Amino acid sequence: MLFKMNGNGRQNGARFIPAIVGPVVAGLSTVLAAGAVQAHAIDAQIGVASEYVGKGLGKSAGDPSVNGSIEVSSGDFYANVFASTAKLSQGSDAEIVSAVGWRPKAAGYSFDFSVVNRDLPGTRAGVDANYWEYQADASRKIGPVNTRLRVNYTPDGFAATKEAWWVELQGTVSVGPKTKASAAIADRTADGGAEYAAWNVGVKHKLTDKLALDVRWYDTDSHALGENYDGRLVGALTFAL
Repeated sequence: MLFKMNGNGRQNGARFIPAIVGPVVAGLSTVLAAGAVQAHAIDAQIGVASEYVGKGLGKSAGDPSVNGSIEVSSGDFYANVFASTAKLSQGSDAEIVSAVGWRPKAAGYSFDFSVVNRDLPGTRAGVDANYWEYQADASRKIGPVNTRLRVNYTPDGFAATKEAWWVELQGTVSVGPKTKASAAIADRTADGGAEYAAWNVGVKHKLTDKLALDVRWYDTDSHALGENYDGRLVGALTFAL
């Protein structure tokens, strides 16, 4: 069952489908209106996963999640919004991630520099649930492998976490005309928050031009910190609109 009732009779997940659709559709309306006279590329998708995973951790307490995203780009510049149902111990029912960024190319590398805002609706009062991140990606193809190095920094993170870093290296290789295999390893350091190493390995296959299936194993080196740090197999379907 995709959604379940908690002890208070509140339906987790379903309650926040409007909260996802709203920000995804309306969050970029200002960008569209301001640049209506210019040419824009618009990409959007919806998805469902057996569990929501963020920075290597389970974020929906083992329950399925639904998500959606939309991006508007013009040249190398873009703005996007992503939202997913979630279920965190601090009461959060969803996560909404908004970003503006720039994707230039130079010296054989593709870069992606962005400013990111994360918000976790439903978090109990008194917990800092809205924070900023600054992220930089550098990507390059080395032989058959597409590589990406990501560095993510927040000066003041979620709840009691202050300064935090996430550094991740990812490699992706095509194993067929519609199939790609990828693996990533990452390290998180934080002032006032959990520190751990995380990794994942999986395969993404395009079932149709618009529908894709991703099956992936996530794990960390810190199972003692809680169930959300345990290894988990996650299946996700995404549909491009």
